[in-house]
Amino acid sequence: MRVEADGLPPVELAYRRRGGGQPLVLMHGIGHHLQAWEPVSDVLAADHEVIELDLPGFGLSTWPPGADASRPYAPHTIVSLLGAAFDTLGLARPHVVGNSLGGLLALRLGAAGRVRSVTAFSPAGFWTERERRRAFALLVGMRAAARRLPDPLVVALSGSAAGRAVLAGVVYARPARRSPQAVAEEVRVLGDAPGFESALAEGRRPTAAFRQPIADVPVTIAWGDRDLLLPPRQGVRAKRVLPDARLVRLPGCGHVPMNDDPATVVRVISDTVRRADTDPPA
Repeated sequence: MRVEADGLPPVELAYRRRGGGQPLVLMHGIGHHLQAWEPVSDVLAADHEVIELDLPGFGLSTWPPGADASRPYAPHTIVSLLGAAFDTLGLARPHVVGNSLGGLLALRLGAAGRVRSVTAFSPAGFWTERERRRAFALLVGMRAAARRLPDPLVVALSGSAAGRAVLAGVVYARPARRSPQAVAEEVRVLGDAPGFESALAEGRRPTAAFRQPIADVPVTIAWGDRDLLLPPRQGVRAKRVLPDARLVRLPGCGHVPMNDDPATVVRVISDTVRRADTDPPA
């Protein structure tokens, strides 16, 4: 899908679309790809038209030339770009779900009035400066390891539960539940992502913090109580910024909860969608 916004060169966004019913857009976190949603997407597609996106510069989506200078992940630009993607796909006001960076983007789309409901799992943008520095140090370390480790070693490590814990234990509370093939591919995607550094650079700016109201849209913020990347206390801050949002604790889940407890993640999303359907905005 070719989209363009705010004078950026065109970007090709990879996506997967299936199912039927009200549209539900799923957005992954930094360094990940749309396959992060595989533990839940089949179940969601039984009741919804599910659109899984690779964000710009991640997975199979392209990164525009000169993007470092033009800041595609600046708040207004990324909302415009994703809005253009919605228009291209014929989505007027879809339900949106995001994890980490994708959760922050889902909230920004909610504040812009582009969506029908927002479900954000461990969204970025509610950290203290110390927490941000720690999270970014972990991400940079994971990225460096992903770029240095030879493919045969990654495949070998992914083949054991202990190896998957080494490779993915920062983001999953239960990395052994992820398949060896999925973990090996996630390492490759993290190492290859051309948008990684620019997305992190944008996260260092004061504008990365989310402080906008979201009116007339059901919002759920869900946090794993074993999130090692963004501690769950950030959910309390999110609730202060968005007092009308529902804050949900995810027992036994890490930063990417779709793998750790798919059934709970599906239930949280479905509950948010149901709120939008039964209590539409005035």
